[in-house]
Amino acid sequence: MFHSSPQAVLDAFLSVVATFKPIDVIDVLILTGVIYLLLKLIRETRAGQLVKGIIFLVAGYFISKALDLKVVSYLLQKTLSMGVLAIIILFQPELRRALEKAGRSKFGIRLFGLGINSNEMKEKWTPAIDAICDSCVELSASCTGALIVVERQVRLGEQIETGTILNATPSKEVFGNIFYPKTPLHDGAVIMRDGIILAASCFLPKPAKDALINKKLGSRHRAAIGMSENSDAIVIVVSEETGQISVAINGELTRDYTRDKLRLLLEDQILNDKTEISIGKKKLFSSRSERRKKEK
Repeated sequence: MFHSSPQAVLDAFLSVVATFKPIDVIDVLILTGVIYLLLKLIRETRAGQLVKGIIFLVAGYFISKALDLKVVSYLLQKTLSMGVLAIIILFQPELRRALEKAGRSKFGIRLFGLGINSNEMKEKWTPAIDAICDSCVELSASCTGALIVVERQVRLGEQIETGTILNATPSKEVFGNIFYPKTPLHDGAVIMRDGIILAASCFLPKPAKDALINKKLGSRHRAAIGMSENSDAIVIVVSEETGQISVAINGELTRDYTRDKLRLLLEDQILNDKTEISIGKKKLFSSRSERRKKEK
């Protein structure tokens, strides 16, 4: 067993503090930030349970060493020696999502020079936004199901390959023909890039927490949530049962959109790209409250 007096612990602590340098502060802050991001990443996911298992093994190793259990400590040591490789394999989906999120952050976009200027964005997307809003209202009135994905920084090549390439200029007539129930392209999602309907009848990924999603939501809404979890895309859904218009961003679904609300959201998210959606508080977007303050 290990025996340490309070004075010995204090002396060890003071010796560490005495050798502490300013660069060590940066070192500790970076390590703290990495640990925080990892904990935030694995919280409420399958990885969280795996981390608990690893902590259990580490604790078992130190206890077996303290009790001088040679066989147990040997086996645990060999198991932990492969820990880094095991973590990479087991946490592959979570690590991939973390790296994708870092790459599509504003810092990552600016660092690698991605994106186009605001004038080009407005020129490409203003007529497209009008077409999306007009189409969704018309499809909503006839309770015609629709699923429209607006691609942003994260390219959706994997999903585009599952569909049919169109390269069509968006309009309510084109959307109406695509989502008409008796056409071959209606079953799937439309993916838009640079203000153009790039592909139709595309398959989207399932949500990570499918079991936790409201059972009343259909396959289109689930696909919308899944796509928004795996990318920074804006996904618009029209329900064929109720005609309700919904939008999924960052894995969160907001509902009951009118034409004006949908237009304002798309303009803020695509042209300005500076707002966030809050489901719990029923906020559509932060800039709307700012506009109200200015109006007052």
